Amino acid sequence: MDLHLLTHSLPRSMFAVSMFAVTMFAVPLAEAQTAAPDGKVFVAEAGEKGKAAKEKDDVLTFANGRFHSSSCDEWGYDKGVYKASSSGEETTFEAETNSAKYGKLVWKGTVRGNEIEGTFMEYPKPWFFNSNPAPIEHWFKGRPKT
Repeated sequence: MDLHLLTHSLPRSMFAVSMFAVTMFAVPLAEAQTAAPDGKVFVAEAGEKGKAAKEKDDVLTFANGRFHSSSCDEWGYDKGVYKASSSGEETTFEAETNSAKYGKLVWKGTVRGNEIEGTFMEYPKPWFFNSNPAPIEHWFKGRPKT
């Protein structure tokens, strides 16, 4: 539709509100896309909150808009879509990975320079003897894979 026709067919206040809404949604989306850590690969250690590392060589990969943890392969967790945003030298991200047998993991982390760190919540799948299992918090931290 021609912008000239649009400006004359809508009251001015409605046109201004429409343009404001488009701007508000487009700017965060553009920032999220440019902040993506796509192509980065880290080697991390991880463990339950308050405990020593149980995993020592977890490979965390960001590729094609998806996040992957190599240590979770044996449990059947998939690659999950991630969202990222940047502020200065810091990029934060969130992702969810799922396993048909074990449940889901919700990842939240930060990439600062050559370091990655964060947490992931394990939400175990309910089963016969435990219909409402408690979530388990884990930590992770690592450096770029060389």
